Amino acid sequence: MSQEDDARSASGDPILRHDRATTRSAPPPTTQHTELIAEHVSSHLGEITPVFHEMVSDLIHLDINIIQPSPSRPYYTLVTSGMSDRPMRPPKGSPLLTRAELTLCLPPEWQMSQEAFKDERNYWPLRLLKDLARLPHQYKTWLWEGHTIPNDDPPRAYSKDTRLCCALLWRPQLAPHGFFQLDAGPGKAIHFFAVIPLYREEMDYKLTKGYEPLAELFKANSVTELLSLRRVNVCQRSLFGR
Repeated sequence: MSQEDDARSASGDPILRHDRATTRSAPPPTTQHTELIAEHVSSHLGEITPVFHEMVSDLIHLDINIIQPSPSRPYYTLVTSGMSDRPMRPPKGSPLLTRAELTLCLPPEWQMSQEAFKDERNYWPLRLLKDLARLPHQYKTWLWEGHTIPNDDPPRAYSKDTRLCCALLWRPQLAPHGFFQLDAGPGKAIHFFAVIPLYREEMDYKLTKGYEPLAELFKANSVTELLSLRRVNVCQRSLFGR
């Protein structure tokens, strides 16, 4: 369950703390939007080959659609399918902000085989997508644009070869405009958010200054959802002087 308990960051945004995860009492996982999402992803980003199927599911059945590098998109593109099968719990008065899926891009040299995924250095981006996609259903909460999520408390690096340790949900920067929203039926708008792995300083900056100032720094430094393990830390210097 999530608790807001009136805690707010220095920028004024509410801070959610998660205690107990929900698992057993939920209905069986469904796959009601699988084909619709696959059609949407294929039409905007390219052919899906392959799908990283989930063998054992809890709360939601979560697959990851993988689009291979191409001349027009020279990187792997990963898009979740299943997060939107259950509505999230947004603030009151936001009935259309209940369903989302997530996307992340990986460099063309990334090791993407089942054998390679046995090494956490290769698998962690997929784990991150799966963990974030389940989080709002496990804790009866909400994930949306501008939300930041640390990897543990205090944040720890996702793998041994990077200092990235938190994540931000942002509008996709490497997808056509029409990709952002999918009409899945009356009252069912599915929004697709990019996952941007963050450094600790960047999350602290967002909590202090707000989402928009951090987004502007990302744009100025060409930060997108294409993962770079050692990209520039846009908040490493003069954190509170920007």
